[in-house]
Amino acid sequence: MNAKKGFNYGKLLPYIVAVAVFALITIVYFYPVFQGKKLYGGDIVQFKAMAKEITDYRNKTGNEPLWTNNMFSGMPAYQISMEYDKNLMTYIHAFIRMGNYLPIGMVLLYFLGFYFLLQVLGLNKWLSIAGAIGFAFSSYFFVILVAGHTSKAFAIGYMAPVIAGVILTYRGKYLAGGLITTFFLALEIVSGHPQITYYLMIMILVYGLMELIKHFREKNLAPFFKASAVLIGAAILAILTHSASLWNTYEYSKYSIRGKTELSTEKENRTSGLDKDYAVDWSYGVDETMTLLIPGFFGGSSNSSLSKNSETYKALIENKVPKADAERFLKGFPLYWGEQKFTSGPVYAGAIILFLFVFSLFYLKGPLKWWGITVTVLSILLSWGKHFMPLTNFFMEYVPLYNKFRAVSMTLVIAEFSIPLLGFIALDQLLKDGKKEVIFKYLKLSLYIVGGILLLFIALAGSLYSFSGPGDAALGLPDWVWAAVRADRLSMFRTDAIRSLIFVLLAFGLLWFYLKGKLKLSYVLIILPVLILIDMWPVNKRFISNDDFARKNQVETPYQASKADLEILKDKDPNYRVYNFNEAFDQSARTSYFHKNIGGYHGAKLRRYQELIDVPLINERRMIIESINDKKIPLEQALQRSAAFNMLNTRYFIINESSQPLQNPFACGNAWFVRDYKFVNNADEELAAIEGLNPDSTAIIDNRFGSFVSGFTVPNTPKGTIALTNYAPNYLVYEYSASQDEMAVFSEVYYDKGWKAFIDGKPAPHFRADFILRAMIVPAGDHKIEFKFEPRSFYKGQNVSLAASLLVILLTLGALGYYAYTKRLSDEGAK
Repeated sequence: MNAKKGFNYGKLLPYIVAVAVFALITIVYFYPVFQGKKLYGGDIVQFKAMAKEITDYRNKTGNEPLWTNNMFSGMPAYQISMEYDKNLMTYIHAFIRMGNYLPIGMVLLYFLGFYFLLQVLGLNKWLSIAGAIGFAFSSYFFVILVAGHTSKAFAIGYMAPVIAGVILTYRGKYLAGGLITTFFLALEIVSGHPQITYYLMIMILVYGLMELIKHFREKNLAPFFKASAVLIGAAILAILTHSASLWNTYEYSKYSIRGKTELSTEKENRTSGLDKDYAVDWSYGVDETMTLLIPGFFGGSSNSSLSKNSETYKALIENKVPKADAERFLKGFPLYWGEQKFTSGPVYAGAIILFLFVFSLFYLKGPLKWWGITVTVLSILLSWGKHFMPLTNFFMEYVPLYNKFRAVSMTLVIAEFSIPLLGFIALDQLLKDGKKEVIFKYLKLSLYIVGGILLLFIALAGSLYSFSGPGDAALGLPDWVWAAVRADRLSMFRTDAIRSLIFVLLAFGLLWFYLKGKLKLSYVLIILPVLILIDMWPVNKRFISNDDFARKNQVETPYQASKADLEILKDKDPNYRVYNFNEAFDQSARTSYFHKNIGGYHGAKLRRYQELIDVPLINERRMIIESINDKKIPLEQALQRSAAFNMLNTRYFIINESSQPLQNPFACGNAWFVRDYKFVNNADEELAAIEGLNPDSTAIIDNRFGSFVSGFTVPNTPKGTIALTNYAPNYLVYEYSASQDEMAVFSEVYYDKGWKAFIDGKPAPHFRADFILRAMIVPAGDHKIEFKFEPRSFYKGQNVSLAASLLVILLTLGALGYYAYTKRLSDEGAK
């Protein structure tokens, strides 16, 4: 190199072009962001409600409340909205998030992370641009954006650089590989989606197994164990950076629905984590796996739109439906007819990508191929869930932590990662190997397989499927509507199969002409990413388009108070609860935006609270509805018998949003003294005792808490008085007056991993009563009771996070400095 010329900036050109291409694609796709709009999706709106009390408290005080009472009568804030300010990696993650340009930050991470992995693997720099586009535009990765699954999106984006670090380490680059793994695994954990991180760990473990087999065959195990030791150290350091969050999550998981139940019912359905039927609720259908190749195989989304050219629209007009009504009917129609309850869109990996993947199965050699095949097949089989229970049961019973996660269809993110990875590794090898006869053979074989499958479905679609879904009947539409809808579903199926076949033929033709010497490599490298974009861009636009963006104020303030809400808000008591009969207990957080909600929306609520919902609360809800509709039971009597609602201090019921709320005169209040208590032997008896209980006068106590009431006798004097005098989500103050020792029950969820009780500033024991509430024995006299939420896991974990994250950043900066210094010495030595 000529000393006067200095650094060769020409080497940077492919990377500059790659970043520019990725940025341009992302900006064009998400240009509404630059108009001040934000994505407006279901879970985004739900999150605003879930986190309302948390964010209000944070904005007011500058501190984290760690607990919220606005959902499910109270739960830790760990899995809702938390800021771990002592973990320095959160600031790096915040920079990558790009704040106001959130979807752009996520998709850029998809692009750049996968591009980085392909470069680590040594692929052609220009071809890697096409590979990154093929990965990033997998439809599921865009579907989750509009759903508001931001943590999941970032966790997916960080997967590729973590895998890159692992591969480098096993290839003997211990320092670089270890640091890259540590840095990006720390960011992976910071993103806050343990389920995706778990799937990443499965991929890494399988890769490690393949490396072990390889080194064992070579009789050279030392490098394997050295690399594995480096990676274990990297993982430990990455985990320590997020000690507070992981510690909180681990501690809370034992008490959430991800932990083991204490009930003895439904034993065949129970695991040490989620119940099986709940875990497999969202299982991908076996046939539905074909959406990887044909996006409209099962109709697409549960909330699709039909055009005026559709058979459904024609049928509506022919049957004299007014045009305005017909057009409204076409919007948000459930074209999806698969077995999932609902879906926002299919998992479409791209026709060209699938074609390249099939080619890789024949053409690639070595451990990387078998790793990719293994994780692809495993992810597909696991995604079938209830449709392939032998494997699902095995994993739920014997594979650690697997039963902590639901929505098994999510395992397909592994296939969405490995399919383009193998496909582009094979394509890169093809471009390097030239015109070998075997390439032509395998290329034709891949076309016959993929093209043959597509031709089969094009020809026989109408006879293979009925195009009727299990949820169709519930809509109550006439047969002539369904006949038209089925015709539209068939048309979508066949049209998408044809378009996939066209793209497969175009990709085959492109490579064939190149191998025959009729097309330059530069043209292939330009045309291929364009074809991939033309294929995948329109499919993704079906599920996330400009219509999914709304004005910022609509997203930031998604709910408007109803007449019932406004009436309830006139009550200035800071702590009472509301139940909205228009919402299922666990399917909507809207009420949480305005009130302290009996219900909510969260996948990790406390298990005991879910069990309270499943039996007494659902039964009491039914009884109140019957008393209103049928009047067989007087409403006053139904409310009085609603022990669970009453002990949870449900002061208001919303029956009709536009009407006055129903006030419950039997709500027990924030706290009360009882005149009797009964011991039970186990959780089954404790839950059963709620039915028919008068919680205002009697407490139900599990025998294991017997020591807390030892020596206490029920007073025979009139009850004392107790009242809540100060409220914050993590700090409650009560003042009481009693002539004798009393048993106080508090309408607050019992969670002893953080809640501490004090009487006149001194620590005091409290215990669980009535299956879910807190109780304590209080001394006679006039006293002050305080409840403070101070989980040790958060405060201790924060300090560990600070030290570990600082170490990761210093090591990374040190490694970069060392690399720059050695590179300079190398350049000077070459002069």
